[in-house]
Amino acid sequence: MLRRDLLKIAGSGMMVAAGPLAVAAGSRPAQFRDQDDLGDASVLASGFNVRGYGAKGDGSNLDSPAINRAIDAASAAGGGTVVFPAGVYLSYSIRLKSKVGLYLGAGAVVLAATPTQGAENGGYDAAEPQGDWEPYQDFGHNHWHNSLIWGEGLNDVSITGPGLIWGKGLSRGWEKHPYVEDGTLKGVGNKSIALKNCRNVLLRDFRILEGGWFGILATGVDNLTIDNLLIDTNRDGMDIDCCRNVRVSNCTVNSPWDDGICPKSSYALGYARTTENLTITNCYVTGGFELGTVLDGTWKPITDEKVSQTGRIKLGTESNGGFKNVTISNCVFESCQGFALETEDGAEIENIVFSGITMRDIRSAPLFLRLGTRLRGPAGTKPGYMRHIVLSNIVSSGASRLPSILSGVPDHPIEDVKICDVYLEQVGGGTDAMAALQPEEREAAYPDPGMFGELPASGFFIRHVRNLEMSNVEIATANHDARPAFWMRDVVGADLFRVRVPETSAPAFDLQQVKDFRSFGSRQLEDLSIEVAEKRKI
Repeated sequence: MLRRDLLKIAGSGMMVAAGPLAVAAGSRPAQFRDQDDLGDASVLASGFNVRGYGAKGDGSNLDSPAINRAIDAASAAGGGTVVFPAGVYLSYSIRLKSKVGLYLGAGAVVLAATPTQGAENGGYDAAEPQGDWEPYQDFGHNHWHNSLIWGEGLNDVSITGPGLIWGKGLSRGWEKHPYVEDGTLKGVGNKSIALKNCRNVLLRDFRILEGGWFGILATGVDNLTIDNLLIDTNRDGMDIDCCRNVRVSNCTVNSPWDDGICPKSSYALGYARTTENLTITNCYVTGGFELGTVLDGTWKPITDEKVSQTGRIKLGTESNGGFKNVTISNCVFESCQGFALETEDGAEIENIVFSGITMRDIRSAPLFLRLGTRLRGPAGTKPGYMRHIVLSNIVSSGASRLPSILSGVPDHPIEDVKICDVYLEQVGGGTDAMAALQPEEREAAYPDPGMFGELPASGFFIRHVRNLEMSNVEIATANHDARPAFWMRDVVGADLFRVRVPETSAPAFDLQQVKDFRSFGSRQLEDLSIEVAEKRKI
């Protein structure tokens, strides 16, 4: 459990007690340390120091008015760096401006205040009005001003430094609040950082604890770099929505209750915009540790079975625009759900590479590709497509009983998928009754690996797919499983080369309405080529 009694303030000084804030303030890779040593002192000396504009940094006085004065001064000077020296800065909304950076020094904490009804400066900026497209995505995606730190229509902004953003007073979007007027939350903030329609943004080196609904929400942000962040949070770590030219690297995200790194392409801007030219690399995502214990380095596993331990990388669910030219590489998943790629609301998905991935203790399907027809969007929204997907160099161990899933819907198949050099170890335990299942289509259902219930495959459940190639793929089960390793229905053009399946009496393949199927090069199975298999087990 997160320890709440973190701050002890004595006299004019501050002492940080045991808990997430007790850890030494951030560290950078060795190649940056010399720059850090010089840069921290230089920035602290030359920037717009928030204490010079009235900030107390004592954790009890409200500092957001002083912080915003420092930002205004930097902006009026044509740009500059607003500096937070060591201290705890209790804040409501902090409003970014173009050509201004925030530097969180070692020992600096920006602490989200708890709203106080009726008090002067008693809350966060109001959630701005939205157009008639608001119903197409959840409340949190539609508003940016109701945040701890926000900016709209800006260019050349940054938040850097080894300090901490602690969203203690933020809403996760699930709680019932004591003051609601006309259905609108008054004074409540629900995001640590929110950016809309910005350009040239750098987020680097800081940490986020309890980030609210979103630790970072970036919508319509182009030329965005997110590097070396540690996010230990109670909902989404970072959502990258309708953004272009984005680099996410070297980040650690613990998000037990929601997704870790979550690109989206919603309708929140009032039109469908593609998320494209995105790379995510060298990141670690998990949902398996108690809140705050990744940040403080104690790494306490969650034992509460009610916690979903989501914590994954997922593209979707909001998916009106699309995802194009995306590479996810050299990432680690642990004690979380697996990778998800989804088009539900008309998104066009193409040219996606997912490579160099290790997974351990996966709580659902290791791989989940879903083309559905929820179509949450303007009247006339049509189903999207998913094609040109490469999944390679993936190892997964200790996964659940759910197999990996590739599932389109009738007349809208997933196309052009290559899966190679993959080892998937599942828990197994499937029964003969499970092997006989014919899962419902559920075309418009919310996409989630558990949406179909138990599935009739131990390795891959594949339905409504065209042009599938698999090579050097091994399925292993820790326990006996009566289900076939590969279950296919309405699949056209499936080439499987050098696959390995569990050494059991279960079939390797259950083929239903499959055309142009070929398997060859396997030590366990004879080579075979089938033009049409209406219903056949092999």
